[in-house]
Amino acid sequence: MGKITLKTLDKMKADGEKIACLTAYDYTFARILDTQGVDIQLVGDSLGMVLHGKTTTLNVSMADMIYHTRLVADGCHRGLIVADMPFMSYASSARALGNAERLLREGGAEVVKLEGGAIITGTVNHLSARGIPVCAHLGLTPQSVHKLGGYHVQGRNEPGAATIQRDAMALADAGAVMLVLECVPAELAMEISRSLSIPVIGIGAGNQCDGQVLVLYDVLGLGERQPRFSHNFLTGHDSIASAIKAYVDAVKSGIFPAEEHSF
Repeated sequence: MGKITLKTLDKMKADGEKIACLTAYDYTFARILDTQGVDIQLVGDSLGMVLHGKTTTLNVSMADMIYHTRLVADGCHRGLIVADMPFMSYASSARALGNAERLLREGGAEVVKLEGGAIITGTVNHLSARGIPVCAHLGLTPQSVHKLGGYHVQGRNEPGAATIQRDAMALADAGAVMLVLECVPAELAMEISRSLSIPVIGIGAGNQCDGQVLVLYDVLGLGERQPRFSHNFLTGHDSIASAIKAYVDAVKSGIFPAEEHSF
């Protein structure tokens, strides 16, 4: 397969082919992910936790995101490059447009990711109308960790699930090109994936999403603790490259995530 584009992802969803995504933060790992068949490389603001050692993602700046996105872009030539918009960088549509432009122009991103529900539909529409593809992010939104009271599964009750469903539809209608669902019940994620025409990428959201994403350092067992929804793919493999390939194969075959990784 050649260069992954948004059209590629749409076709993969239509064909029922699972999409494999991992976070990346530098050239070397980006190159390895690219050679092992990772479809989407997400330059996540999770770098604030796994690289900076902070307890939240809120410390990450636009300068951080542009720098790390540029490093990934230098090593990634096949996968689609998605970059997080950091905390408060899209507090208004005007601010979002300027910062998204920098991520694409200076960083080499191809899609920007924003956290939030219906309240950001105006911003999503504003960016989309100007040719900037947007990936939405619902469920557990780490930039809202203080409002959420910690890192908890979202959408467990009927009102919460209904809100996530409405937000997902509103964001797609506003022009979002894909959606990340984080830490939501597997049944809810399945319903949303089936109802939307855009690809839905899950993390802790069951195996019925169109694709999966994990933090690279968790896949390699480098985190201080292993999240329930993740798995150390380096166990039983003799190289980082083979561990990444094992992750891609597990996602593509549908064996990851298993029931024990879901809510």
